[in-house]
Amino acid sequence: MSLSLTRLLQLASPALPVGAYTYSQGLEWAVESGTVRDEATALGWIGDLLEWNLGRFEAPLLVRMLAACRKGDGALLIELNERFLSSRETAELRAETLQMGYSMTRLLGELGDFPADALAALRALDAPGFPAAWASAAAAWDVDAAAALTAYLWSWAENQVMAALKAGPLGQAAGQRVLLALGGRIPAIVERALVLDEADFSNFAPAFAIACSRHETQYSRLFRS
Repeated sequence: MSLSLTRLLQLASPALPVGAYTYSQGLEWAVESGTVRDEATALGWIGDLLEWNLGRFEAPLLVRMLAACRKGDGALLIELNERFLSSRETAELRAETLQMGYSMTRLLGELGDFPADALAALRALDAPGFPAAWASAAAAWDVDAAAALTAYLWSWAENQVMAALKAGPLGQAAGQRVLLALGGRIPAIVERALVLDEADFSNFAPAFAIACSRHETQYSRLFRS
């Protein structure tokens, strides 16, 4: 057993105080519109985003952020962070990652044993998004890239399933079945993201962008995005 494993479990924990539980990333509107209404449609929605959105853009971008942090390449981290922020299609999505990135950066500074040089590089970003802050922590704690990416995607999937439970269409057992199915897909997604050529990056998911846009004017809602 290694210290990096316990640090990774801490990073992936729902107890991480960055406010992830307050966001649904458009899923709440998908439930409101009837697109997500049961176990099968929840798995379809979350699984497609995992495969075609996160898996082909955010995941390989996180791999490069990890590498930049390990090498101490602050300029590259700034470039990758800006690229991620520019990919956020709506005001809510951008506000979400900036809030979580700010909270993560502040948390790392308050832990007391986070490397000073890693914290300084992170604070050099004008507006750190959550992936950049998370990658900085994983790199500083010497977490293997494949393990870090697996945990990052699992944490996202878990939060999406919890949002579906809170919004109504899923029960606890159904939620666990969805997580079981999603977890089975993650290893292959990680394997591809680790070697994906930059020319093949893509986060093209128009229904997701529409859902996030519609959520901004949704009349009654639980989540901030």
